[in-house]
Amino acid sequence: MANQLKMAIIDSIRTLRQRGWSLRRIALALEIHRDTVARQLRAANQAGAPTGSEQASAEQAAPGSEPGKLGQAPTGSEQASADQAATGSEPGKLGQAPTGSEGGAWVGAEAVALVGETSATPPRPAIDSRRQPSLCEPLRALILAKVELGLSAQRIYQDLVAEQHFAGKYPSVRRFVRRLGAGHALPFRRMECAPGDEAQVDFGSGAPILLADGKRRRTHVFRIVLSHSRKAYSEAVYRQTTDTFLLCLENAFVHFGGVPRTLVPDNLKAAVLQPDWFDPELNPKLRAFAAHYGLAILPTRPATPRHKGKVESGVGYVKGNALKGHVFGSLEEQNRHLLTWETTVADTRIHGTTRQQVGKVFAEVERAALLPLPGERFPCFHEAQRSVHRDGHVEVARAYYSVPPEYLGRRVWVRWDGRLVRVFNERLEQIAVHVQHEPGRFSTQTEHIVAEKISGVERGAAWLLGQVRRLGPHSTRWAEAVIDVRGVEGVRVLQGLLSLAKRHPADAIERACEVAGSYGSYRLRTVRTLIDRAAPTQAQFAFMHEHPLIRPLAEYTQFVHAAFQKEGSS
Repeated sequence: MANQLKMAIIDSIRTLRQRGWSLRRIALALEIHRDTVARQLRAANQAGAPTGSEQASAEQAAPGSEPGKLGQAPTGSEQASADQAATGSEPGKLGQAPTGSEGGAWVGAEAVALVGETSATPPRPAIDSRRQPSLCEPLRALILAKVELGLSAQRIYQDLVAEQHFAGKYPSVRRFVRRLGAGHALPFRRMECAPGDEAQVDFGSGAPILLADGKRRRTHVFRIVLSHSRKAYSEAVYRQTTDTFLLCLENAFVHFGGVPRTLVPDNLKAAVLQPDWFDPELNPKLRAFAAHYGLAILPTRPATPRHKGKVESGVGYVKGNALKGHVFGSLEEQNRHLLTWETTVADTRIHGTTRQQVGKVFAEVERAALLPLPGERFPCFHEAQRSVHRDGHVEVARAYYSVPPEYLGRRVWVRWDGRLVRVFNERLEQIAVHVQHEPGRFSTQTEHIVAEKISGVERGAAWLLGQVRRLGPHSTRWAEAVIDVRGVEGVRVLQGLLSLAKRHPADAIERACEVAGSYGSYRLRTVRTLIDRAAPTQAQFAFMHEHPLIRPLAEYTQFVHAAFQKEGSS
């Protein structure tokens, strides 16, 4: 039984190959592996079958050929008679099996049916009533439900083994899932939007610009389409940068007289930093733009242009209708042409899907549904990421601006517009604002300096005197005298006095300052020495005007007079 069935399959392989079928198609039709098909065909080509053998008789099936040729049967043979009886055709027609082959009747009939199929639709194998049903058949409903959930054949097989104790093998599940999916292609769903809800945006190739030197410069055409009315705006640009993209959007909103609630771009680099269908990372500047105009940005799934099919066809429309065959002398000339074309051609056409005039639907329905324009345009600014240097500053246009100390060594976003420099963290929370300075200048805010890095000299004498008062009254009087006597130099002396408090008790410093003040010494080294030696205070004596040892002043006068007379006589 098995050998006869094998011969029938071999016969079908060769017959279908002769008809021009691919290896993949033959394998799919006969439910065998593609490598098996190739191996059987190689064996037939290399070895061949002797004339008169059973295999040769099976291969002689084409009319008008010599005996022993592939696919032919000798006229008058039993196989040819069986073929005539089965099909009512002339001897040697395709789809015949060797006489006496039990499996040949099924495979031969299957081959006839398969050859009759057109190449446009892959054939589905006939079902042999004697073949055992698939082990997956009792679980058809469960498998179909999992297929509709989008699960792979491998995942379905794993679930069947774990949940249903499935005894079959993975290939049987894979074949069953493939057969289930063959006739369950799901149609695309058209998504229509309410007025003012959505706008789709895209770039395409624009018309070239003929420069003065005779060269042509390439352009891009920006196009935005309101999804409800199909009202559109087009603008030619040289580059697809973020600033250009935002400027084109603003011009479109002004042209529409309002703002849509949702914007659907593709994943162009000017708008999306990291494509992700569930959580895309948008350009921070685009996020600020969306917040300014009150709209949501919903990029399409990566590599899925049908998610913005309205603007995809719109770009093709402007390229084929408005720009094809045109060459312009400047970008301004091309944009004037596009604006005229939008109002006179695109707005007046009857749209092929809505079957309504575009400009009329926009004016009567969608214009009023758009969000109002804000009071002012989005502020144009430059934006970039910067690393915070070791000195706590970031460089912007060759000037330097301070940031809070906790951002040292981190990356921050910086925006500048010629007037202000704004610094943002990774969550786009503003952390610093500076007036923009000329190149080479530093802008340092006091609150951005760590307290440990602010010296007493920067804080000033008043702050230092306030710290000295904590030591005691003698230290305070000595410190005030230092400032009075030594001026600016005394500021560092006070810093040194405060540093002594880290190593000596306040009482010792108080005694030393008292002694130094009593001697009129206002040097820090004196205070240090007094602390180490604990010297006593200078004693004060009252001056005595009369004493037995002190002569009267008149006697000293006589002595002086006598001395001068003696000097003159000599």
